[in-house]
Amino acid sequence: WLITARKGRTRWHRLFHRCLLFFFLGFLLALAPYDVDVDVRVFPSASTSAKLDSDVEIAAADSVKLEVDAASDVDSRMDLVPPKQLIVVTPTYNRAFQAYYLNRLAQVLALVPPPVLWIVVEMKSTAAETAGLLRKTGVPFRHLVCNRNMTDVKDRGVHQRNAALDHIQSHQLDGIVYFADDDNIYTLELFHRLREIRRFGTWPVAMLAPSKNKAILEGAICNASQVIGWHTNEKSKKLRRFHVDMSGFAFNSAILWDPKRWKRSTGTPIRQLDSVREGFQETTFIEQLVEDESQMEGILPGCATIMNWHLHLESFKQRYPKGWFLQKDLSAVLPAHSLLLPV
Repeated sequence: WLITARKGRTRWHRLFHRCLLFFFLGFLLALAPYDVDVDVRVFPSASTSAKLDSDVEIAAADSVKLEVDAASDVDSRMDLVPPKQLIVVTPTYNRAFQAYYLNRLAQVLALVPPPVLWIVVEMKSTAAETAGLLRKTGVPFRHLVCNRNMTDVKDRGVHQRNAALDHIQSHQLDGIVYFADDDNIYTLELFHRLREIRRFGTWPVAMLAPSKNKAILEGAICNASQVIGWHTNEKSKKLRRFHVDMSGFAFNSAILWDPKRWKRSTGTPIRQLDSVREGFQETTFIEQLVEDESQMEGILPGCATIMNWHLHLESFKQRYPKGWFLQKDLSAVLPAHSLLLPV
């Protein structure tokens, strides 16, 4: 009897352990996600196996290509280079259309994507009117003064630009320097193109002839981005090495304060010369920046687009028209409703 009881107890233990094991396995299966994976396989014949193999290779190649494109897209975003700063130098002086010219240029600069730094230079002292105008433009600016004595100044603009060059060199401002006189006309595209310059960039400038009845060109002739010649229309200026208008070139500011980087043989400061004849300031200045046309970059393919105009419309002999004096403000003499036209 005892042996029979032990055998029965052993069977119950085995049955209990098996039930417990099955319960535990069922519990684990219930926790696992239920996913039916139907594997349908087609066994091709010998005639179609080669075609299927080629399709598989094409699909694999396409998947690899997509992965490479995605990776390269990420790398391109990681390697984004911030745009170069534009350092726009503008000499200005007190005259009738000064506010109009500065506002016109400021409206163009306000549309240029940052970073942009506008360096405005006046003679003797900074005018409060000019400072107020610059603050209202919203364009980052620096208002400088050229302290040269006016009695020994042949060309005011030369010394004002040199004051800006002194400031750029002493503060080691990094960017593309462009001399933009306030009375010239500029397209927005010009300032976008300036950021493409590596060392020295140039382009042709359209000018209104002194007779005011025709336009002339002065500046580079290009084959793609290579400068191969110059437009010139004045016999007296044929002796110039580079036939460029002051608003027809721009350059990397590091040339001023990092001569070793640009392999300049001398550390003499690069400045415009007041001792040369009129019309030769540009070429004598450019000769300090580059050796020849091989170090120049023509802006836009073939230099075929006019991006700024030099008009010479203003007379320098008279600052303000005579007789423009009002003792008191004008008052309205007609009510507004009287100006309405009958229907």
